[in-house]
Amino acid sequence: MSYADKTLTCRECGAEFVFTAGEQEFFAMRGLMNEPSRCPACRGRRRQERYGNAPRQMHEVICSECGAPAQVPFVPRGDRPVYCSTCFEKVKAQR
Repeated sequence: MSYADKTLTCRECGAEFVFTAGEQEFFAMRGLMNEPSRCPACRGRRRQERYGNAPRQMHEVICSECGAPAQVPFVPRGDRPVYCSTCFEKVKAQR
């Protein structure tokens, strides 16, 4: 299917915004049938209101590479290595 950029009007602020062909393809791949009714700025503001500015909960771990203490924003499961920021960048660069 071929997509073309569309100009839409935001239902909150009334500003016009472009619903790009790439965004339309993304929506179609995800099975989303409705076009966005809010501009990107209003969508971002609404998302911020919904989820708030709560800081992420950090968890203390020991780096699997260097043994230094580190904090990560997820609960380690124990079945995979967990790295500090420095070691993570090294491992990521090796891939």
